Amino acid sequence: MTSPETVPPHERGSTRIADRVIAKIASQAAREALRGAPGTDSRHAAVVRRGSGARIRVGVELGFPSDIRAQCVLVRGAVAERVIELAGLTTAEVAVEVERLHTAGGGRPRHGRVR
Repeated sequence: MTSPETVPPHERGSTRIADRVIAKIASQAAREALRGAPGTDSRHAAVVRRGSGARIRVGVELGFPSDIRAQCVLVRGAVAERVIELAGLTTAEVAVEVERLHTAGGGRPRHGRVR
């Protein structure tokens, strides 16, 4: 039997991490990036592989009013960083989809406009 140290790296094989695992990593990274911001949550993530990279779409709920763009940038960076850190998979694109905005009241908005 040969020890792992004597087998060249290109002959050792590789491990493929399932897309659902990548999606869970992305969803958790988004949730952690939004932690502390009122009314925020990460709902789901989807992964499409392209060669050695992936395109990831993450759905989020955000509090309103807030800096939506800044929160999306934060989520995008956190997801890309965590996926490469834990799965070794580069992200060609991380799309953040804002699925719902929650007003400060938390419930249904009153009649009229939100200012």
